[in-house]
Amino acid sequence: MLKKLLRTKYKSLRSQLSEIEIEEKSLAIANALLPLPIWEKNYFHVFLPITEHKEVDTEFILHLLSGKDKEIVISKSDFETRNMTHFLLTDNTRIKKNEYNIPEPIDGLEVPATKIDVVFVPLLAFDKKGHRVGYGKGFYDKFLSECKPETIKIGLSFFEPEELISDVFESDVMLNYGVTPNGIYSF
Repeated sequence: MLKKLLRTKYKSLRSQLSEIEIEEKSLAIANALLPLPIWEKNYFHVFLPITEHKEVDTEFILHLLSGKDKEIVISKSDFETRNMTHFLLTDNTRIKKNEYNIPEPIDGLEVPATKIDVVFVPLLAFDKKGHRVGYGKGFYDKFLSECKPETIKIGLSFFEPEELISDVFESDVMLNYGVTPNGIYSF
């Protein structure tokens, strides 16, 4: 299926989820992460959800990482350059929603993309080969291509994978794992 059609389909499916369903599915996704071979890593990049878009609530993942004493990295997006700047999440980090309702750090200790070991990737859909569909702005493709080759990329989705995304580009960065409330897909 084409990315454009998948965006429409999954935005519609997400819009139908209740707050309770989002919370339950987000917790199930966090629990599904536990068996992954990632916990010896140190720097974990986590997106902060756009609640208006009913994205996976990463609060449970943040608690998990914090409990395991991991370094947590969050980003700020520049919509003119399509660049993301990454900051260490600390007790002093101040978060503010930008004009697109994306919660972002105001400032802080900057972390280079090359230092990040694991990235939890927001997405609308993914397929059984590890391709993903986001909002189409290219922020994550650019960011993921700046990470070191061994960085583990984990897509988080409320829904099971599609069979195939048909219009994949060479510049699209593939996932290593897709995690849903029902389990893990490895690529």
